[in-house]
Amino acid sequence: MTSTLIPALPDRQVRPLAHWIGGDWLHPEPGVELDSAILRQQIAQLPGKPAPCHEALAFGRSIGRDELLKGDFQSRALRLRALAKFLLEHKAVLYAWSFHTGATKKDSWIDIEGGIATLSAYAALAQSELVSGNLLHEGPSLSLGKQGQWMGSHILVPREGIAVHINAFNFPVWGVLEKFAPCFIAGMPCLFKPASATAYLSEVLVRLIDASGLLPKGSLQLMLGSSGDLLEHMLEGDVLTFTGSAHTARTLRTHPNIVHRSIPVNTEADSLNAALLGPDIQPGDPEWDLMVKEIAQEMTVKAGQKCTAIRRILVPHDRIDVMAEAIAEKLSRCQIGDTRLEAVNMGALASAAQGRDVQATVKQLLTATELFVDPEKAARPLGENLHSECMVAPSLLYCARPDHAEVVHSIEAFGPVSTIMPYRDFEHGLTLATRAKGSLVASLFTHDTGIAQDAVLKLAAWHGRLAVIDRDAASESTGHGSPLPALKHGGPGRAGGGEELGGIRAVKHYLQRAAVQGSPRMLSAITTEYQRGAPVIESELHPFKRHFEDLAIGHSLLTHRRTVTEADLVLFGGLSGDYFYMHFDDEAAKASVFGKRIAHGYFVLSAAAGLFVHPSPGPVLANYGIDSLRFVKPVGIGDTIRARLTCKRKIDKPSRKAGEAGQGVVAWDVAVTNQAGDLVASYDILTLVQKRAPDPAELR
Repeated sequence: MTSTLIPALPDRQVRPLAHWIGGDWLHPEPGVELDSAILRQQIAQLPGKPAPCHEALAFGRSIGRDELLKGDFQSRALRLRALAKFLLEHKAVLYAWSFHTGATKKDSWIDIEGGIATLSAYAALAQSELVSGNLLHEGPSLSLGKQGQWMGSHILVPREGIAVHINAFNFPVWGVLEKFAPCFIAGMPCLFKPASATAYLSEVLVRLIDASGLLPKGSLQLMLGSSGDLLEHMLEGDVLTFTGSAHTARTLRTHPNIVHRSIPVNTEADSLNAALLGPDIQPGDPEWDLMVKEIAQEMTVKAGQKCTAIRRILVPHDRIDVMAEAIAEKLSRCQIGDTRLEAVNMGALASAAQGRDVQATVKQLLTATELFVDPEKAARPLGENLHSECMVAPSLLYCARPDHAEVVHSIEAFGPVSTIMPYRDFEHGLTLATRAKGSLVASLFTHDTGIAQDAVLKLAAWHGRLAVIDRDAASESTGHGSPLPALKHGGPGRAGGGEELGGIRAVKHYLQRAAVQGSPRMLSAITTEYQRGAPVIESELHPFKRHFEDLAIGHSLLTHRRTVTEADLVLFGGLSGDYFYMHFDDEAAKASVFGKRIAHGYFVLSAAAGLFVHPSPGPVLANYGIDSLRFVKPVGIGDTIRARLTCKRKIDKPSRKAGEAGQGVVAWDVAVTNQAGDLVASYDILTLVQKRAPDPAELR
């Protein structure tokens, strides 16, 4: 039976973990035991057998997809917002289990509340940018024939498959939620396979999601431990995403079934991210201190186990010793141990295996570097019964000859390890930054805009994100290592070539794009968006007098006419202060390409509004924007204009409170023409339109 209970707080018992498949928790015999990263204590056991992969995938493609598509972009956004609220209300249990991953409270905040905030961010993006349906029109439409009756455009629809997400161990909450949010909005069911080391926290998260009762059945499933024959059962409509090592990413991409079926793969792999000190910055400058602080933070937050952490520090050769000393002084304040203790400000690596891996990688790096900050000389970990293999203090390595040290540009120690190296001149520094052959992020600390311009042109070709940090941005900067929902997270080359996050771009990754051709009437019906040339619905009732529910796509008003006079130009110029010569200087205007004085473009806009706006109170609450404005042809004195206002697109905004009427967004197509029928101005206006008040009987 599906659990409806909030997960329990951790205790001294070893908790058997379960798969969540087909809406049920499956409890095979317990298998591998998982340890706390802080305490010498076993806390959970992975399932001893893989999940039934074929059944899980088939359930998602059928039941999961059907249930998701009973809603639309807007209703799913509403569920996502409600889920974020539910998880925030029950975050205490996530924090309690997060402790065992080695996290400090700050680390847990990034993982837990950062992940929940990503849900809210995607809900807001979807509500503001997506339609009330499951087909997204990606315009504009193009006329493909001389008569305007053969058009083409692009549409996006939910894929007929399931998204398989294979996650890394370092963000067991955020890693799940940042992939789930755009996938769910898109209407694609997903199956998560988290990394084993911290799978207990991902399982607690999914149990909370299950307990919320907010998700359609089959929209999210969870498998733990071995992936079994998962990839063998994936089909052409599916999507595979992966976060982890570049080696594993290559293995997944080249799996015979993935290659044979051309299944899309989105990967975010290990990344030797760089921080560069601009040649303009000296010790004592604000940017100097910002860089020192940022490096120390990136080495110690999550114990350096971040895909965006700074691995290479590039500094002008004449300032490298001072910079290394400044970083070392900052790191000297680091205290590892039991993260419940107030004096502890750095957590542990996620597992003993991860500790051994970091130490082995540091040995490789030491073939071309030397230790500047030695972890063996750090303060002893604080606490009792500690899992000492996970307690790894920061290592700052010094590479004197970065041109001849390929290892520092190709091997990543996924922990509190970074290498500082000198550059001769800024061009050399930029070249070193790109030696990693693709990274997630680079940061540049400079106050010189010219240096920033030169750097971005070269760095952007090899990085997914660039952070240019200076004193002006310091008070609001989210720093080098923080991916944000609205911006791309991913990188070229070694970093995987994928894109996670990025606002609505990420949602579109789970939608299938297709070109569609047809008449304006057909395209209007298919896209549920009015296309010019399609039949309109003329009615005696002004469209602005209709409530949101009563408006149909194509409801239209053709206004009366207005002839533009010289007095209009004079009065508008006086009101606006716009005395541009084309509106007032006969001789100069005659010498122009137009050959005569013309009306202000914004006068044409205002005059059109005067033609179609209904003056009395009604359901239209506000005009809050104009999109795609173009002044197509000049309007001269004596020209006569009129406007056609047509309901183009509707976005339902479900009411958040019972009993409230609510409102929706209506985009109106406006075409302003002259006496010859030529288009002179074209744009969309966006209005908030009231819904009808609910029937009191229905509320009872």
